[in-house]
Amino acid sequence: MYPINDRQYIAICSEIAKLLSVSLSSAKKKVEIQIAKKGSKTIEEKRQVAQDLLKTCENDNRKKLSSSKILDKLMSTLENEDNFITED
Repeated sequence: MYPINDRQYIAICSEIAKLLSVSLSSAKKKVEIQIAKKGSKTIEEKRQVAQDLLKTCENDNRKKLSSSKILDKLMSTLENEDNFITED
């Protein structure tokens, strides 16, 4: 897939990157995967896919389901298990 250099599209992708705490290229890749799944051809369709993904990310962020918050929760320890390490 050729890179999309539309300013509005890139602005939407940058908002997605900010909400997901990932790089712009990662956010664009995530959108491009959705574009490929839906078979979008025109730039307007591609912008709409990006906008839909942005709305999903905003809803997840409001519900405290962002990837960075989930990772923070997973990385926290219980008080009595601070020094516990499981060996493989």
